[in-house]
This record gives sequence, C-alpha cells and structure tokens, in this order.
Amino acid sequence: MKVTIIGSGYVGLVTGACLAEQGNHVFCLDLDPKKIEILNSGGVPIYEPGLKEMIERNRAAGRLQFSTDIAASVAHGDIQFIAVGTPPDEDGSADLQYVVAAARNIGRHASTPKVIVDKSTVPVGTADRVSAAITEELQKRNLPTDLCSVVSNPEFLKEGAAVEDFMRPDRIVIGTESTPAGLRAKEQMRKLYAPFNRHHERTYYMDVKSAELTKYAANAMLATRISFMNELANLADLVGADIEAVRQGIGSDSRIGFGFLYPGTGYGGSCFPKDVSALSKTAMEHGRDLKILNAVEAVNELQKYILVEKIEKRFGADLSNKKFALWGLAFKPNTDDMREAPSRVIIQELVKRGASIVAHDPVAMTEAKHCLEQDFLANPEGLKKVSMVDDPMAALNGCDALVIVTEWKAFRSPDFDQVMQKLTHPIIFDGRNLYEPGSMKELGIEYYGIGRHN
Repeated sequence: MKVTIIGSGYVGLVTGACLAEQGNHVFCLDLDPKKIEILNSGGVPIYEPGLKEMIERNRAAGRLQFSTDIAASVAHGDIQFIAVGTPPDEDGSADLQYVVAAARNIGRHASTPKVIVDKSTVPVGTADRVSAAITEELQKRNLPTDLCSVVSNPEFLKEGAAVEDFMRPDRIVIGTESTPAGLRAKEQMRKLYAPFNRHHERTYYMDVKSAELTKYAANAMLATRISFMNELANLADLVGADIEAVRQGIGSDSRIGFGFLYPGTGYGGSCFPKDVSALSKTAMEHGRDLKILNAVEAVNELQKYILVEKIEKRFGADLSNKKFALWGLAFKPNTDDMREAPSRVIIQELVKRGASIVAHDPVAMTEAKHCLEQDFLANPEGLKKVSMVDDPMAALNGCDALVIVTEWKAFRSPDFDQVMQKLTHPIIFDGRNLYEPGSMKELGIEYYGIGRHN
C-alpha cells in the first residue's frame, strides 16, 4: 500500500519505518529541511534501538523516502498519517496548530480519496477539527467533501522499545465513523494492519472519540501507578518499611500486576506529563475536575526533588565545595529524550545549592547539553558547574557521592571497588533502586534508595 507519514519525529519515523518493513511504500514528510537532510544522508535524528538499521534497510529497498515536498506527499499516499507534534500549550492543553496545518495541506492538494489517520496524541474531538479543516479546503476547490475520511489510530509506543512495540503490538486501536466513507476507511486500515494480526487479532475497532480518549486514559493510568508507588515509597522511608518488599507483595496480586510499580525520581518524557495535563484540561473544559489526575501531576513534580532532599539531609543545605557524580540524564534508558527529565531538575537544584556536577549518560549527553543551556539561560555561571564525561567511572573521580537518576543496564553491575576508590566518600543516592541496601552495607557503601530500608 502507499502510505504518507506527515511528521518525521519520534512517532512518524517509527511508524514509517515499520510500515515499510511490512512491504508498504512509505513517503515521510517533514518541513524541517535539516532533519530531512540528516535522514537522506543515512543519519537518524533520534536514538531508538533498531530504528537506524530498519530505516537503512528500507531506504535501500526503495520502500522508504524522505522529503519536504508537501504536494508530493499528498499525491503519494492513499493513507495519510498525521504524526506531528502536539506540545503542551501554556494552559496545559495540547497545541493542535501543527495537526490542523497538516490537515489543511491535505485538503489543499488532495485530488483522489484519502484516509486521514490521526496518529499524534490528540484530545477528544480533534478528528472533528481535522475533518472540518480538510472539508473547508476541499470546498474552496469545489471537490466533494467526502473525498477524505478521518480515522483515529493512537500510538502506544514505549521509548526505548518502540520498534518492538510497533512490530509486535499488544493492541491496535482504530476509531472510525459509521458513514460509508468511514466504513471504507475501516477496510483500508484493516488491510494495512493485517500483517500485525496474523498470529491473533489485536485490533480494537471503536468510534473516533473513544479511540482518542483511549490513548489519554492509558497514559494517565500508567502515570497514576507511578505516582502512587512514589508516594508509598516516601511513606516507607518514614516508617522504616522496604518498598521493594511492598512492591512484590502487591504486584503478585493478579488484579494489580507488576508493571509500572517501580518507585523513582518521577516520570518524564514527551507523553506522560503532557497527556496527563491535557486530559485534565479537557475535563475542565467540560466542567469536570479530575482530582486524581491533578494529584498525580502534583506528586510527580514533588518526586523530582526527592534525591535533592536526601542529599541535603546528608550533607546540609549548603553544598558549596561539594561535587557529585550523576549517572543517567535521559528520562528513561534506551533513549536520548530529555523532555521533562528529572535529571534536569536535580542538576539545577544541586547547582543552586552550590554543588558541582560531573554527569554521564550512554547516549543523551549531546541532547542534555542543549537542554541544560536552555535551563541555565538565567544563570549561565551555574552552567559552568556542570560537566559531562564519556566514561561513567571517570565521572566519579574526586566526587563526594554518586547520584543515579536513570536505570541504564550499564549501571546495574559496576565495579564497586572502583566506585569506592574514586569517590571521596563511599556514598550512593540511588534514584532507581538498582542495588540492594544489604549488599551495599556489606561493601561499606552508605546507600540511600527510594523507600528502601537497610
């Protein structure tokens, strides 16, 4: 099938590459010429395991192309995926200007029937706005308004495992209208996703608004579990309980399960913070205050400071002349995504207290440097207190303690003898509970986890 992907960012690139892998001819559009230049020269502007190799394979086979040509992109695909950004607006709602602009471009150039797929994470009712924008452009050209049909097909990709998630999905959600055009669109989507349903049917068909809400509901539920566990972990610290034992005790209940029950320094990334906020905003627009989600957001923001509080409690409020090694900058492992990353808050707060930071991340340091430059615009002198090194062990040299923020596998089994030799004090603040407190005590390491009790 001929497919166009509008937006060659995280979701667009993964979607385009994976659909090309199944034999479709995919045209990826982006209006950023630098991004298209990188892609056409064999590079990939984001880090995602397996993505670069898949893009190279399908470009070589002639099934995947990248361009800034809007007219060509509309002409190419019978199915047009809108996978552009929906950044949070100042009031917390999703900014749909790029989605609507993409829809208008389709309406301006379409001359044959098209299925328009909302792949971006969008609030309930966005399909109506997309349809209205396309219809308005078609009417200007005296073309039938049912030339295009809008479908909701939200993505459920985990950064760091997105290719695997797309190729072996646990579910595919497709929302269509019950009109003749909607039924034709449903059939087109069924054909497109048929290769992913060979083992068993994974597709859930529903109306458009239900599909739109499903995406937000899924992310909000996962974010809720994370914040709930973080609150319990903080309580465990106060009462002397071990949150790991609690996690196993409740996770073994089949009604609860173990997923997303790991306490830490709070969630980040492009999805959870934005989607929880947007869902709350949508509810407010309809006169409903989602109190649980408001609490989820509040808990998460506070949790980003939890390691700073533990460091301050151990070393005092004045951290002048203190130096900390920091392992992990990305908001989660296997990605270079720094959006809403807890490391950004932790670094700023430690510097504010006078500390110096030596940081390491396996893939995110280039992106981290750019983000920290923005974070320290009002305090350029503070940025001078932050340095980055390519080797995690080199980050430890002469530091007063190690702070772990991201649970990269490379950090799980370090040479603890080396760690102790390089640190001025054998102290670890573990924001991801990578190590067992008892084992650390035996080694002579002063250990502070999240809700862990020695």
